[in-house]
This record gives sequence, structure tokens and C-alpha cells, in this order.
Amino acid sequence: MTLWLVRLAWASLPLTAGPAAGDALAGWSTPPRTLAEVLLWAAWVTSLVALLAPHPIGLTVVRVVAPAFVVLAAVVAATQSADAARVVVALVATVVATVLVIALPAVSFACVNGVAYGDERRYPLRTPPVLWLGPLAVAPLLLGAGGAAGPLLLADGRIVTGTIALVVGFLVAALAARSLHSLSRRWAVLVPAGLVLVDAMTLPDPVLFQRERILSLQAAPRRVPPPAGALDLRLGARGGSMTMTLDRPTEMLQTRRGLGSAATAHPSVLCFATVYQAELLATAAARRIRVNV
Repeated sequence: MTLWLVRLAWASLPLTAGPAAGDALAGWSTPPRTLAEVLLWAAWVTSLVALLAPHPIGLTVVRVVAPAFVVLAAVVAATQSADAARVVVALVATVVATVLVIALPAVSFACVNGVAYGDERRYPLRTPPVLWLGPLAVAPLLLGAGGAAGPLLLADGRIVTGTIALVVGFLVAALAARSLHSLSRRWAVLVPAGLVLVDAMTLPDPVLFQRERILSLQAAPRRVPPPAGALDLRLGARGGSMTMTLDRPTEMLQTRRGLGSAATAHPSVLCFATVYQAELLATAAARRIRVNV
């Protein structure tokens, strides 16, 4: 039901925000206005398809398009005064739809499970909080601006400026898309053999922890620091924290942040943070993984 609420909010945007967008583009010359309308419709349709047919790539798409739409709605609100009611409705509707898309874990949960194999159950890892203050706020705007600026300038007849913007913008957009998509491919996976952690930000390769090796899997209090010697993979996230205790130290590679390399670690306790913590624990217990409540 939560996911359908998100879909309904997004599907309603042409009715709630479309008129204000049309007013904002009314003063543009025909070629760039037509292209802008095509780009807006394409972004909306692509995001709607991503919500209706969940997939990790779709998660990246909605995480780009939704914030970009909020910025566009804010620009329209700041520059258009002909019909204040339309502008307010457009801004409120876009903000609500974006908050639902980005903040509700149902979207990320559905998307990562869209490519699950067989008896897998995937749980997205929590996004590091520090990223919300920088890259996650800037990357969607860079991607949107980088992909649209060049074509719009060319459509307006500005050949030199448009060509430069097209080349530079596409390079910037490609880098931003790659960074954002890496956040869409972080998850803990319950498989028949045990639990797998997939997170290139902390582990260069996926790591399988066999059921027989897991002594306990439990929720960790938000404000309690991890046990001494534990490998903390949460990257600052606290909500949905989990502690997994193994029967002996286990060798694995840990990504060295900022250095582009990896170091060997031998933890017997690991900490990670996921969405739907309670469901993960219940499903793990049903799969005969030792769970401490």
C-alpha cells in the first residue's frame, strides 16, 4: 500500500504541477520550449515506469528526477507570479511526491528486490547521513543540468555554447550517475546459505556469512557504540543498526575510503544498518539463523 501511495503521488504530477510548468515555458521560443516539454515528460514517464517496475537502475532514476523536479518547481515558484495558486499547488505536490519517493524505504526495498534471485531477500543498507549534506543533494542537480543544458542551448540556436555544454555536461552527468547508482547497489541479502553483505563502499567484494558461522544476529541500540574490535560498516548510519557475531575471526577485504584500495580485516563482530530491520530479523530467524531479540 505504501508503494502504491508513492506511485499515485508521482502519477498525479502532470495534473498538479503540469499547468505551472506550462506557464513557465510559455514565453520560450518554440524549439527550446518543445524540447523542454519532451525532456520533462520523458523524465516523468521514466520515473513512473521505474516505480511500477522496480529495479536498482530505477531507484537511481527516481533519486535523480525527484530532487530535480523540486528544484524546477522552486524556480517556477520564484519566477512566476501570474497564477499563484497553480504555483503553490505545483510546489507542494512536487515536494510531497519527492519526499515519498526518497524517504520511504518501501521504494528502495522494492527496487533492490526487483533483481533478487530465487529465494533471496534483499534489504537496502542505510545511506550514510553525511552524503545527504553533500553529494546526494548536488549530484542529481549536476546530472539533470548536465544532461539538459547542452540540448536546450542547441535548440535555442546557440551552437558553440551548446556544444561545449553538451560535452562537459554529459561527462559531469555520467560521473554523477555512476556515483548515485553505487548507492542503489548496497544491500544485505538473506540467502539459503546465510547472509551476504554487498557494499562496494565498505567491502570490495560481496561477502557470504554462512548460517553455521553466525552465532547471533541482533538489533543494535541507536546510541550504543559497537563492541570493541567490531568492523563497523554503517558509515555513520544509526537507524536500523544490526550486530552480527561470528564463531571466529573471519578474513575479508575492507575498502579504504578515499584511497581507492583495500585492507585485510579479521573481524568476529560486524555492524551494518538496513531498512526494515524487524522484518530482516524475523526472516533470518525463519531461515534458522540465530537471532537475539
